[in-house]
Amino acid sequence: MAVWAAWGAGLVLVLVLVSFYVSWRATRLDRLHTRVETAWAALDAALSRRAAAVQEFSSGPWVEPASAVLLADAAAAARRAGSADGAGAARELAESDLSRTLRAVLEEPGLAECPGGREPLREVEAAAKRVLLARRFHNDAVAHTRQARARRLVRVLRLAGGAPLPGFFEMDDEPPRVPGSFGAL
Repeated sequence: MAVWAAWGAGLVLVLVLVSFYVSWRATRLDRLHTRVETAWAALDAALSRRAAAVQEFSSGPWVEPASAVLLADAAAAARRAGSADGAGAARELAESDLSRTLRAVLEEPGLAECPGGREPLREVEAAAKRVLLARRFHNDAVAHTRQARARRLVRVLRLAGGAPLPGFFEMDDEPPRVPGSFGAL
């Protein structure tokens, strides 16, 4: 009888430990999904701020008309893709196009000496660098979440529930290197 009682106590202890581990794993997965959502919100805000800063910069007299049209069109396309697509492939392409257009226009040597355009130029530079960092944080959170969801226990017990598998946001996010700027990352 004492053997069965010890066996029963051991079994209960094992079940309690397994329950705690599964509960901890599910809570961790939930926190990772929350982290992805928070990182996406920060990235989305950074992308929107960059598009707004580019549109404001392109409307100034310090940008030649052809470059102003290119910048304004690329920023408007990025904003449209952001409001329509959220985090899809069309937005990735539009944001990458805005990054390439920014580099093409802002890396011109004469732009750094433009009077009155220095402050809006700094805002665009800072916004572009924030996009770079926000995308890195987002993709890092996605990688950690995907790694946690790939574990056998998570898949077998379906601890992720109905949450969709988060996706990476892939875009060209290299900020422009403006001559005479306040430095690189």
